[in-house]
Amino acid sequence: MDEIETYLAAIPEARKPSFLRLLNIVKENLPEGFKISYNYGMIGFSVPLSRYPEGYHVKANTPLPFINLANQKNFIALYHMGLYANKELMNWFVNEFPSHSKRKLDMGKSCIRFKKPEEIPFALIKELVQKMTCEDWIACYESQINR
Repeated sequence: MDEIETYLAAIPEARKPSFLRLLNIVKENLPEGFKISYNYGMIGFSVPLSRYPEGYHVKANTPLPFINLANQKNFIALYHMGLYANKELMNWFVNEFPSHSKRKLDMGKSCIRFKKPEEIPFALIKELVQKMTCEDWIACYESQINR
């Protein structure tokens, strides 16, 4: 069993359907070029070194992270680095969220927390993951990083 399968097997049964649906939405709607892997103790999607050899500045020879999904103690988390780095994308998401959920947005810098897995706004997440290509993310990242 690989690390992703092991991670998925450990998710509590009550959360598993929502987590798997979220994972599939990301996998099926993320623009071409990102690669899935197990990193930072979560399932992640990143720009592979073959596409962006400079990699992640804080950890040499590491693919550039973009989206991660995690089953935390009290919530399912979606980490989207594009939200953190792109103010326009963040504003779009914050403005759209209320029309897709009756819950208040529970969010950190790049982390969206879903305490009620059955209430994840899947249609909104589908739109979100489609909005930034690999090239968009690399350009956004490079515009903000000092090497």
